[in-house]
Amino acid sequence: MLNLVLFGPPGAGKGTQSEKLIAKYKLVHLSTGDILRAEIKNNTPLGLKAQEFMNQGLLVPDEVVINMIDNKMDEYPSAKGFIFDGFPRTVPQAKALDQLLNAKGTPIKGMVALEVPEEELVKRLLNRGKDSGRADDQDENLIRKRIQEYNSKTVPVADFYNSQSKYSGINGIGEIEEIFSNICSIVDKY
Repeated sequence: MLNLVLFGPPGAGKGTQSEKLIAKYKLVHLSTGDILRAEIKNNTPLGLKAQEFMNQGLLVPDEVVINMIDNKMDEYPSAKGFIFDGFPRTVPQAKALDQLLNAKGTPIKGMVALEVPEEELVKRLLNRGKDSGRADDQDENLIRKRIQEYNSKTVPVADFYNSQSKYSGINGIGEIEEIFSNICSIVDKY
C-alpha cells in the first residue's frame, strides 16, 4: 500500500500536487480538516467529542484526530494507498500516525516536501487571496505568521521522517507538470 505524507508550508502547492497524485496513483485523500468537518456534521461520537473541544476554543486532541483517521481508513479497505494532507503537523502526531499505520501493517512509505522560499510563498498566497476571497490569504502579516508557525511547529515532522529515511524534498518552484514529474520520480521508487 502506498501511504504518502505531502508536506510543505502554506502556498507551496500541496493542493495542486495532491490532486495530481491522487489521480495518477489512485490514492484516497485524507484531509484531517475535511474528516473533522464531516464527523461534526454527521454528529458521530468522535465528531461530538471534537465539537466539545472546539466550543471551548481548544484544539482537538491528537487521540481524537487519530481515531477519526482510523475510522476513515477503514471505510476504504481496498484502497491502493492514502495521501495525508494537513497531518501530521507535530512530531507527536507523526508518532501516533506511525503507530496506527504499523498496527494496520501499512506504514508511511515516504514524505514528499515541497520546498519554497518564504517570499515566494507570500506572493503566491496574496495572489490566491485575490482569487479565492480567503481572508487568511489577503493579509501579509497573517501569512507570515502562518509560515512562522509552520516553521516552528511543523518542520520538526520533516526531521522525524528524515530520521527514518522517508523524507524527500522537492523544489516547489517551477512549472506544475515539472514539479509533479519530480514528485513521481520519488514516489515511483516506493
